Amino acid sequence: MKARWIVVAALCVLVLVTPVGAHHGQSMYQLQQWLTLEGTAKQVRWTFPHAWIFLEVKNEKGELALWALEGANPNAITEAGTKRENIRPGDQVRVRCHPLQGTGTGCLLGFVTPTHGDTARGHGVERPWN
Repeated sequence: MKARWIVVAALCVLVLVTPVGAHHGQSMYQLQQWLTLEGTAKQVRWTFPHAWIFLEVKNEKGELALWALEGANPNAITEAGTKRENIRPGDQVRVRCHPLQGTGTGCLLGFVTPTHGDTARGHGVERPWN
């Protein structure tokens, strides 16, 4: 009887300390296709579970369109070598990303290259964001 309670207690502890691995899918993106965009970062959000860049890009007609670019979580981006000060609102950037299925101005970020001209903040250095 006592052994059964020890096993139950051990299983409870195991369940409590095992990290949860649930995550949403990426089926909304065209993962076999890369799109390159250049524009002005309007907002840079270092939020959990995903960081975001809102990029203002000129479309084929010369009109400005706002793109929502979903990145990895801020910890993963930082571990890949990107610092928060590398990209600020108003900075020029080039990105490579997986576009949304169908139409829309959204992407799953792959890589971000600051093109703002400030070498101290990573100008010209492509960094992974996913």
